[in-house]
Amino acid sequence: MSLVTHKIAPCLWFDSEAEQAANFYVSVFKNSKINLVSRYGNEGIEIHGREPGSVMTVAFELDGQPFVALNGGPIFTFDEAVSFQIYCADQVEIDDYWTKLAAGGEEGPCGWLKDKFGLSWQVTPTRLLEMLTSGDTARADRVMKSFLQMKKFDLAELERVYAGN
Repeated sequence: MSLVTHKIAPCLWFDSEAEQAANFYVSVFKNSKINLVSRYGNEGIEIHGREPGSVMTVAFELDGQPFVALNGGPIFTFDEAVSFQIYCADQVEIDDYWTKLAAGGEEGPCGWLKDKFGLSWQVTPTRLLEMLTSGDTARADRVMKSFLQMKKFDLAELERVYAGN
């Protein structure tokens, strides 16, 4: 069995929470799993400064998408320049992801949030994308005006605005 299953896998840099974060993300998304945990050895301690045997990386999948979580120290932190979009079919799915991922984190505008590890997510209804790309500029403009006022997306409100009500 190959350890590499995809050509590209995002690597998420954590101070020392890689395993905790991977376990959290796997609990949030269906069809997800931890694939491999690697540990720091005795070599390189003068460079990485990590205790031998402590977690170095965690390879995991979220609904089939591979990720790697790295315990690299406090040098780098997440910011909004990189986020992960979650495409949701309905309000139940939006509410579920929003509730789980925002817990202990921070709600942002327009469907964005930061989880308790500081990673940014966009919880996005697929219907919103359809509304914005329908070719009907007036409807798309109304939807845009409405969703710019929201934190978590309210799909029923977006549908109402799209319909002109």
